[in-house]
Amino acid sequence: MGRLEVEVKVRVHGDPHDVGVKLRSIGFNKVAEEQQVDIYFSHPCYDLASRDEALRLRIVGGKAILCFKGPRLPGPLKSRKEIEVEVSNAEECLELLSSLGFKELAKVIKRRRIFERRGVKVCVDSVEGLGHFLEVEADNPEDVLEVLKVLGYDVSDVVRETYLEMILSSKKSSNS
Repeated sequence: MGRLEVEVKVRVHGDPHDVGVKLRSIGFNKVAEEQQVDIYFSHPCYDLASRDEALRLRIVGGKAILCFKGPRLPGPLKSRKEIEVEVSNAEECLELLSSLGFKELAKVIKRRRIFERRGVKVCVDSVEGLGHFLEVEADNPEDVLEVLKVLGYDVSDVVRETYLEMILSSKKSSNS
């Protein structure tokens, strides 16, 4: 069935460590710090990009999660259907996808610090090749905007591109 993901991403101004300090000062608890490797896929018979969809295998701490992201819905915040399935073996999942014709499109590697408070999740990401970002996610768009504002950001700071789009754009730029 999936769920509706509502989030925003902004580029961190200043030191990303300071964001964690600010989050703790407003009642957020740090719940995890992890290295994430996100492998995105393309397929020769199904153009995910033209449909604004994505298929990703996230590998973190020995676990693997296969995720489908549907098209973004209209509005100032990024909202889209998301279906996640934990898989027991990342290597076998990669082999299965390859056997079905999927090709690795790009890899996004990041160090993520995760903070939570009353149903709102904030991730402070250091993404290889892209820099430092802040993602705020909640079920309620008002909660997302409130936390963003408290942290000193507003809707004009929102980065519309996904990490995948940024990585692909930087690859195109370096190949030109």
